[in-house]
Order: sequence, then structure tokens, then C-alpha cells
Amino acid sequence: MMRPLCALVGAGDGLGRALAAKFASEGCDIALLSRTQAGSAAAADAAQAAGAKVRFFAADATRPASIDQAFEQLAAELGAVEILIYNARGPAARRAPLAMSYADLDEIFQLEVVGAFAAAKAVMPAMITRGQGSVMFSSATAALRGSGSNPLYAIGKFGLRALAQSLAKAHAKDGVHVAHIRLDCTLDVPLVRQYLGTAFKAEDTANTDDVAATYWWVHQQPKSAWSNEVELRPYTENWTY
Repeated sequence: MMRPLCALVGAGDGLGRALAAKFASEGCDIALLSRTQAGSAAAADAAQAAGAKVRFFAADATRPASIDQAFEQLAAELGAVEILIYNARGPAARRAPLAMSYADLDEIFQLEVVGAFAAAKAVMPAMITRGQGSVMFSSATAALRGSGSNPLYAIGKFGLRALAQSLAKAHAKDGVHVAHIRLDCTLDVPLVRQYLGTAFKAEDTANTDDVAATYWWVHQQPKSAWSNEVELRPYTENWTY
């Protein structure tokens, strides 16, 4: 019996690693799509340690043609994707709204919306034909509120949320579960630990393995009780909306 295939776009050493490990431990094989194989090494190692077959495909989430090509190769070599997780994220570019450039806006739109759409478009037709499949987008509370200091992140996440809702409304009836997973918190990832140094407190962050368990729970939800909006935060979090 073939193992279900989970395709993970954006698989770094934080949440990406945890997602790869969790879905591998639940019996999935893993396809990792990132710009560099080195950037996905931690996720690949974690998935292999959990017993999965792992393949890497080079793709740049800001270039839809790159996403298309990677998924074409993936489908030819591995078959149909059962679970898609779009977990790509760019650098935090803080600036005032009127200081944004057209290039800034184009880059965030390509990453957060066009790349997510390209990934969904690559796998959802086959899911619709089969009458099953899960598509999950990693997001943030920025999808619900603008920002005077980091508007690019909000603009991108607003667009991602609209895409997730639109796909869900169009294709839930076809058996495809689309979810927008909103992380209202700081994640316990190596970059955060390095940035905060001695000020880091684990209880003030979300454990990525716990977050990944919720993604698996979303995938397992019965059709009569699907979520589209899922929010996560540690118990210590000051709600930011």
C-alpha cells in the first residue's frame, strides 16, 4: 500500500522541520520544495528519522514558473499529492506604508499570494478528481490587521487569507479541505532563540512540534466539521487582535 504524499513548500529548520517530522511519523512520505537543498536539510533529516521517504525539489516561491516546474517533476516521479502545506515566508521588511516601493509590493505578493496559488493550482485538480485532499497555508494574525510599521507582511497575509477562503468556498464540495492556519505568536525556532539570546523564554513561544500536531489534526478533521480558520497561540500570549 502506497503511503500518502505530503508536499511541503518552505521547509526550514523551524516549523518546516516540525511539520516534516510530524507528517512522516503519521505515515506520509515527504516532498520538500525550497530554494536550496541545504535549507531543507533539517526537515529532510527529521522526516527520514521518522521513517519517511524524502525527496527534494528546487523551487523559488516568488517565481510561479519555478513552482509549476517543481510540481510537474514531483507528480511525474512521486505521483499525487495528498497534503499540501504552503509554509513559505520571506524576511520581515519593516517600513512605513508610504516608504514601500512597487518592487516591495510585487515581491510580497509573489511570495504570499502568487506562490501559494501556484502550489495550490498544481495539486488541487487531482485532489478534486479523487474527491479528497488537504491544503494548508501557514499564516499569521497580520492577516486580520494592517500595520503602520510592517505593512508588507499584513498585505501579503491579507491576500493569502482571501485566497484560502476563496479556494475553500469553491472546492470544499469537491472534497478538498483548505485551511488558513493563523499563528498569533512567536515560534520557538533557532532564529528566535538566537535573536533573543538570554531573554528567550520557551513558555512565551509556541513549540513547533505542538504546532505541527495541530496541522495534522486539521488534516484529520471529518468532512462534517471542517475548519477553514485555525488560530494558535501559547497560553502566555497577549492576544494581538
